Amino acid sequence: MGTKTIRLDDEAYERIAERKREGESFSDVVKRIAGERSLLELAGVLSDEEAEATRETIDARRERSRERSAEIATRLDASEDS
Repeated sequence: MGTKTIRLDDEAYERIAERKREGESFSDVVKRIAGERSLLELAGVLSDEEAEATRETIDARRERSRERSAEIATRLDASEDS
Protein backbone atom coordinates (compact mmCIF):
# COMPACT_ATOMS: atom_id res chain seq x y z
CA MET A 1 0.00 0.00 0.00
CA GLY A 2 1.40 3.40 -0.96
CA THR A 3 1.55 6.53 1.13
CA LYS A 4 0.82 10.19 0.53
CA THR A 5 2.16 13.25 2.28
CA ILE A 6 -0.40 15.90 3.18
CA ARG A 7 0.00 19.30 4.81
CA LEU A 8 -2.09 20.14 7.84
CA ASP A 9 -2.18 23.39 9.71
CA ASP A 10 -1.52 23.14 13.45
CA GLU A 11 -5.21 23.22 14.34
CA ALA A 12 -6.07 20.36 11.97
CA TYR A 13 -3.14 18.31 13.28
CA GLU A 14 -4.22 18.87 16.89
CA ARG A 15 -7.81 17.88 16.12
CA ILE A 16 -6.65 14.61 14.61
CA ALA A 17 -4.16 14.00 17.41
CA GLU A 18 -6.94 14.50 19.98
CA ARG A 19 -9.02 11.77 18.31
CA LYS A 20 -6.09 9.35 18.09
CA ARG A 21 -6.50 6.22 20.19
CA GLU A 22 -3.70 4.22 21.79
CA GLY A 23 -1.91 2.10 19.20
CA GLU A 24 -3.65 3.87 16.33
CA SER A 25 -1.73 5.49 13.48
CA PHE A 26 -2.74 8.85 12.03
CA SER A 27 -3.89 6.97 8.92
CA ASP A 28 -6.12 4.82 11.11
CA VAL A 29 -7.62 7.94 12.71
CA VAL A 30 -8.32 9.60 9.37
CA LYS A 31 -9.98 6.44 8.00
CA ARG A 32 -12.09 6.07 11.14
CA ILE A 33 -13.15 9.72 11.17
CA ALA A 34 -13.85 9.76 7.43
CA GLY A 35 -16.10 6.75 7.83
CA GLU A 36 -18.18 8.43 10.53
CA ARG A 37 -19.96 10.94 8.32
CA SER A 38 -23.57 10.33 7.58
CA LEU A 39 -24.94 11.19 4.16
CA LEU A 40 -27.66 13.10 5.98
CA GLU A 41 -24.99 15.57 7.10
CA LEU A 42 -24.50 16.50 3.46
CA ALA A 43 -28.11 17.64 3.03
CA GLY A 44 -28.11 21.18 1.69
CA VAL A 45 -24.38 21.23 0.96
CA LEU A 46 -24.85 20.87 -2.80
CA SER A 47 -26.92 23.12 -4.99
CA ASP A 48 -29.82 21.47 -6.82
CA GLU A 49 -27.75 21.45 -10.01
CA GLU A 50 -24.74 19.89 -8.27
CA ALA A 51 -26.95 17.29 -6.61
CA GLU A 52 -28.54 16.37 -9.95
CA ALA A 53 -25.13 16.12 -11.66
CA THR A 54 -23.88 13.92 -8.82
CA ARG A 55 -26.98 11.74 -9.05
CA GLU A 56 -26.51 11.35 -12.81
CA THR A 57 -22.85 10.43 -12.36
CA ILE A 58 -23.71 7.81 -9.74
CA ASP A 59 -26.47 6.36 -11.91
CA ALA A 60 -24.15 6.17 -14.94
CA ARG A 61 -21.43 4.44 -12.92
CA ARG A 62 -23.93 1.97 -11.51
CA GLU A 63 -25.13 1.17 -15.02
CA ARG A 64 -21.55 0.64 -16.24
CA SER A 65 -20.92 -1.60 -13.25
CA ARG A 66 -24.02 -3.67 -14.05
CA GLU A 67 -22.92 -3.96 -17.67
CA ARG A 68 -19.42 -5.08 -16.65
CA SER A 69 -20.88 -7.62 -14.23
CA ALA A 70 -23.13 -9.02 -16.94
CA GLU A 71 -20.20 -9.19 -19.36
CA ILE A 72 -18.05 -11.04 -16.82
CA ALA A 73 -20.90 -13.45 -16.05
CA THR A 74 -21.30 -14.14 -19.77
CA ARG A 75 -17.58 -14.82 -20.14
CA LEU A 76 -17.60 -17.14 -17.13
CA ASP A 77 -20.60 -19.03 -18.48
CA ALA A 78 -18.89 -19.37 -21.86
CA SER A 79 -15.66 -20.64 -20.29
CA GLU A 80 -17.57 -23.22 -18.24
CA ASP A 81 -19.26 -24.49 -21.40
CA SER A 82 -15.89 -24.98 -23.12
